Amino acid sequence: MVSDASATMAPFGALSPEQQRRMLDLGPRWNDDILAHRKAVIDCYTPLLAAAEKSPHVERDLAYGMNARQVLDVFTPVVAHRTGRADGLREAVLFVHGGAFVRGNKSVNGEVYDNVCHWFARQGIVAINVEYRLADEAPWPGGAQDVAHAIAWVRAHAARWQIDPSRLFLIGHSAGGTHAASCLFDPALRRGRDALCSHVAGLVLISARLFADVDPRNPNAGPVRTYFGADEACYTERSPLTHAAQNSVPTMIAIAEYENRFLDDYGAAFFLGLLRQRGTAPRFVQMRGHNHTSIVAHFNSGEEWLGREILAFMASVPRHA
Repeated sequence: MVSDASATMAPFGALSPEQQRRMLDLGPRWNDDILAHRKAVIDCYTPLLAAAEKSPHVERDLAYGMNARQVLDVFTPVVAHRTGRADGLREAVLFVHGGAFVRGNKSVNGEVYDNVCHWFARQGIVAINVEYRLADEAPWPGGAQDVAHAIAWVRAHAARWQIDPSRLFLIGHSAGGTHAASCLFDPALRRGRDALCSHVAGLVLISARLFADVDPRNPNAGPVRTYFGADEACYTERSPLTHAAQNSVPTMIAIAEYENRFLDDYGAAFFLGLLRQRGTAPRFVQMRGHNHTSIVAHFNSGEEWLGREILAFMASVPRHA
């Protein structure tokens, strides 16, 4: 299934007309200076997110490992938003942030990335914001290993938040999408982990880097080398795109119109790989007008198209008895 946000609403609909013009003008120039443009998006959305309704229940910096960065935050819904199931169990999403492998935190400024989890918690879903070790201390496959540890930790503690352990959905943005996809698809990393992977109900890849490249046109070529290593001969085997046929987990792919260079191509290639392997099209969406950062910064701002697409994807995944 392929969807296009432009068919249902104008991009940046929650922003003021002046801010909308600024974001739309920024898009075609996105790759000229991705760090400066990322900051412009965050600065634009932060006041709006600060004023938005939030989940009243957040437990922060819970350790799922020994490293200081192996921590996560849990955002729980209000009681009124429970599923209504007789057993009281709820679905959960684990969100893995981006940062080009070498930077980034689960909360940029107290608003961005928290906003994703606040939005899902407001829909009655337990949302977990996962931080992981960066490439300087944990090069490949460190990020994917941390995602696996976080999933295992959430499953082990599911009863604490009334989580249905069979309804865990993994969402990764940018480098976080790399780690999420590697965790579930790379056979070299799944050894001894198949049981864990089988308990992930679905995977959502948002603007994910699914192939390791150091093409000089790639603005993040340096960070890619830092994470994947100096030996470029290993890059294809270490890339999630190579292993699209290795797992049958239901998958959704989302890209922005204005991506960090090549990420839209990799998302489309992953889609085609899954289509060839499975015979049915995974859900694939593009947010027209949006860029690599606004595709997540807009959550909980009042613009809900992508969030609703993800909820529809989750609802399409069969429940197992």
